Amino acid sequence: MAIRPQGPERALPGDLIWRAMTATDLDGVVEVARIAFPDHPEDRACFENRLALAPDSCFVLPDADQAVRGYLVAYPWRPGSVPALNALIDAIPEDAGVFYLHDLAMHPDVRGGGYTRPMIERLADQASADGWPALALVAVNDATAFWARNGFGVESPPGMAEKLAGYGPDARYMVRPLSRNRTRAPVLQRP
Repeated sequence: MAIRPQGPERALPGDLIWRAMTATDLDGVVEVARIAFPDHPEDRACFENRLALAPDSCFVLPDADQAVRGYLVAYPWRPGSVPALNALIDAIPEDAGVFYLHDLAMHPDVRGGGYTRPMIERLADQASADGWPALALVAVNDATAFWARNGFGVESPPGMAEKLAGYGPDARYMVRPLSRNRTRAPVLQRP
């Protein structure tokens, strides 16, 4: 899946603009992740891995000095399953059936600034256009209500409790159905 800009990049409140993540952003991504998810640390190698696997669905929200103030990482994954926390992935699964929102995190300086919903909608619109039937994620840090406001509902597929054990006691697997009038696009192969 590629999240393609629809015309020129759009400015959001406060004039910060989401853009494609690059390798030079990774240290900033790790810093925002450290602040946003102190109980769920992931190494730089994990973010580098996801960027290499799905560069078209990794984004950052930089400030005027290009310091990362937010990021979103997403990629195709198996429905009813979640990757292990802080684990490297060899490849996008051939049987991927949902688009998995691995992380959406904001620096405290920009939280509440109206930056998340437009990016979530941009991801949902593009995933739907590319034929994915749903977005999926793991909500942590008591974020279930936030994700519910963005169209996600809690699901409990068989074995999910065991899979979520490493994510903490409040972790919930959540899914947002997308338009069902398209056929899922094949997973893009990366060179």
